Amino acid sequence: MAYTALYRKLRPQTFAEVIGQEAIVQTLKNQVRSGRLSHAYLFTGTRGTGKTSTAKIFARAVNCLNPQDGEPCNQCENCRRDLEGRDLNIMEIDAASNNGVDNIRELREDVRYQPAGARYKIYIIDEVHMLSTGAFNALLKTLEEPPAHAMFILATTDPHKVPDTILSRCQRYDFRRIAGGDIQMVLQTYLNKEGIAFEEKALRFIAKTADGALRDAHSILDRCLAFYLGEELTLEKVLRLLGAVDSGVYEKITAHLLKKEITALLTETDEMLMQGRDLQQLVLGEISYLRDLLIVKTMPQPGKLLDLAEENLLALRAAAELCTEDFLMYIIKSLSQLEADMRYESNKRILLELEWIKLCRPEVDQSEANILRRLTEVENRLAEGPVHSAEPARRPAEKGGEPVKAQPTLPPIETAAFPEDIKAVIAAWPGLHFALNPFVDIALEKAMPFYAEAGGGTLLIVIDSSAGADYIEKSEYKERIAEFLAEKFQKNFNLQIISVQEYENRHKRGAQELKNAVADLRRNIDFEIEMR
Repeated sequence: MAYTALYRKLRPQTFAEVIGQEAIVQTLKNQVRSGRLSHAYLFTGTRGTGKTSTAKIFARAVNCLNPQDGEPCNQCENCRRDLEGRDLNIMEIDAASNNGVDNIRELREDVRYQPAGARYKIYIIDEVHMLSTGAFNALLKTLEEPPAHAMFILATTDPHKVPDTILSRCQRYDFRRIAGGDIQMVLQTYLNKEGIAFEEKALRFIAKTADGALRDAHSILDRCLAFYLGEELTLEKVLRLLGAVDSGVYEKITAHLLKKEITALLTETDEMLMQGRDLQQLVLGEISYLRDLLIVKTMPQPGKLLDLAEENLLALRAAAELCTEDFLMYIIKSLSQLEADMRYESNKRILLELEWIKLCRPEVDQSEANILRRLTEVENRLAEGPVHSAEPARRPAEKGGEPVKAQPTLPPIETAAFPEDIKAVIAAWPGLHFALNPFVDIALEKAMPFYAEAGGGTLLIVIDSSAGADYIEKSEYKERIAEFLAEKFQKNFNLQIISVQEYENRHKRGAQELKNAVADLRRNIDFEIEMR
């Protein structure tokens, strides 16, 4: 038996199998059930969202001899004829290749004849926006005065190209993009049925790449199954086949941009080329990753927009804490312009390398947008800097004739009694390189190790970002940090990752006091550091 492409094999045959279009499906079922049918319908939406499949199911349900709650039975003579492709009462016309006025005139001649053994003669016109002006005018006459037995279902991805005179005579239904979770569920159901092993991460990536088009997801999965015949479907295999890169690469690139590491960016670009990756897809992926960071940065509950696993969402929150909104928006705009330029450039590598250099060395970019951004950075630094006042210290204000008591000053944090191994970690911290995750490494560079007596003695790692502390504490990175420190200092530490805010709440001490205590301790053991 000849092989059937996956998107054709999995095409829905009933309304119940249509994914992600519940409102449209329910409306059409109600019309079939009640018999309140229009003579013309317009299905619009992006590719792969089910327009043509829904049109075929609807046409079959309308002519079904034994419909079940608005669904076609797929068993009667009319349904079987349509499923076998021999029904003359349901005709599918491709407007892209039959777009002339003569084609529509033939349709007008044919529409006059009564259907054979069915209620309606149904015409499904796909990509209707491709019709010529003359063809639209010819079709309009039929839509104005349609025969009682005729029904038209028009489908298009570009409804704005359809004349208003046609639109006004149709019931319009807008098909939305299919959610990534729904696409993943469809793929997972099929693979389980076929007994094919897979990683959920691989299916999640395919669903995200499909961008709301179920047909695209089917096509990608079909390619993967053909290439890795009989093998487990893993994320690495999908990435290799599609020429895409893992999200970890985008984390590295963003971290390098934050730290303005030109050499690392150029090296990363070279590695991507050596692996056969598409640089334009790399830029698009980086833009998408930065967009996710910006969404997390600006929305308290971004889950619905991002459709990510909880672990990935925690990682994004931790990374977003280290980026400013201005930084993210500037990089997104710059890379979006770069991606547009790369479409018409044969040597994409040079364009990308030039962009990395401009983003890491703003002084070489004399564009207006960059100058404004640099001015904004200067303003922000001035706003954050200390303000020195020449005014003498004022006495506490008096209330009711009596002076208000000044708040007692807390004694400095005592560090002399810290265990020697804790002191060694605190002293060596600025020179430690964990090489875990780009954003985790940045958070650890800015972190302050400290000591708490609770629990028999705990090595605290105090992180500036609450999201970063929460992510590291709950992820595998905490264990990897502990293993690194145990190997480095030959001792197992009771490790805890907390945020500066949590430290302040616990110990009633500010972040500056903690920094001063760490600095004093390092000076006391003759370890030269730079104050953070």
